Amino acid sequence: MSTGPGADSAPAPTTHDSPPGPPGGTRRSSMFSSLKIRNYRLFFAGQVVSNVGTWMQRIAQDWLVLSLTGSATAVGITTALQFLPMLLFGLYGGVLVDRLPKRRILLCTQVAMAATGIVLALLTLSGRVEVWHVYVAAFAVGLATVLDNPARQSFVSEMVGPDQLQNAVSLNSANFQSARLVGPAVAGLMITGVGTGWAFLANGLSFVAPIAGLLLMRGRELHAVQRAPRGKGQLREGLHYVAGRPDLIWPIVLVGFIGTFGFNFPVYLTAFADDVFHAGAGSYSLFNTLMAVGSLVGALLAARRGTSRMRVLIAAAVAFGLVELAAAAAPSLWLFALFMVPIGMFGMTVNVTANTTIQMGTDPAMRGRVMALYMMVFLGGSPVGAPIAGWITDVYGVRAGLAAGGAVSALAAAVIGLVLARVGGLRLAVGWRHGHPTLRFVPKERRKELAPVA
Repeated sequence: MSTGPGADSAPAPTTHDSPPGPPGGTRRSSMFSSLKIRNYRLFFAGQVVSNVGTWMQRIAQDWLVLSLTGSATAVGITTALQFLPMLLFGLYGGVLVDRLPKRRILLCTQVAMAATGIVLALLTLSGRVEVWHVYVAAFAVGLATVLDNPARQSFVSEMVGPDQLQNAVSLNSANFQSARLVGPAVAGLMITGVGTGWAFLANGLSFVAPIAGLLLMRGRELHAVQRAPRGKGQLREGLHYVAGRPDLIWPIVLVGFIGTFGFNFPVYLTAFADDVFHAGAGSYSLFNTLMAVGSLVGALLAARRGTSRMRVLIAAAVAFGLVELAAAAAPSLWLFALFMVPIGMFGMTVNVTANTTIQMGTDPAMRGRVMALYMMVFLGGSPVGAPIAGWITDVYGVRAGLAAGGAVSALAAAVIGLVLARVGGLRLAVGWRHGHPTLRFVPKERRKELAPVA
């Protein structure tokens, strides 16, 4: 249980909706309301700088591997190695995050990731880099992420409290996607102008900003959360907690499918740029930039919503898969590039809605373990999905790979939506309101209320 002001956990959402807002409608907040909190402003500002560097390294890393090997499978292996530690150790990371001070954990992980970027930069700039060096660096970043991701996710609630949680999570996503607009563009210029090594160096130095922000925070202004004591069975306790909550387990299953099969963009976009459209690093950067535009729109729209509705999650996941299917058939570079905008928007809506729903429905003392499970499933699916996507791309072509990812994502969303409706005692209701037809899931007892009217 939380002891700080305003740190009590929010009511658990139902299977079809989020915690109730004030009477009379859906709760809404100012788009940037959580930035009024000093500690969160420091955190947000540090992430602005660091996220730009992170995106620069991602682009440079993928392009370097493709340049060294000429293989989409090798790019997939690099992505898999970066997320493999989360799959192997993510749940144990969550246990540690619930036991230890989260700000101290974040200071250690940020220093570790900075060191990894600088070492990779030195190897590349000296001309000694080999593909196995990139593999080791990707795995090292993944090890730091085992603690960094659940700590960063759950630390947001300690900075802002439950009332501003949805807004802060959405702004974090908007921050990350805004950096995605700048990072790939700068990385593209640096790769073609001075080489990938400088992009790695810029990323390593960018961690100075979040480290400074964490050091400048006022500990007394954080919302205190009682840390879990050291003890046996805490990992099993976390799994049992989630297993008994359909409103938590099914969104986690959904993001697992999408993260494993639909989010393998390092594989797909490098292959589309190089093999399908025969363009260079500039087009790969363009694809990432346009996807970031859509993701930023999705994050800002989420910041304006006061609640996270399960039907928004399901609808966005279905739309994400269908747009991927359409993009796979795009005949020209520019049409394919335009599809990146809705893919980014729907993908970000899925991410933010699932993240917020799970955090708001979780007891603060369990949040590290639950968020570790969420991130393990979402990010840890890449070690399985990325090599498969790379293999399909090499054997059958990248269009087949992207289409398969979209089909699996849409089908999983549709099936899980029906499961959630059944678990929640919902039925499909067709009606007519305000001059427009309506089609939505409602509780059984409300079905008659929404019947068609004359």
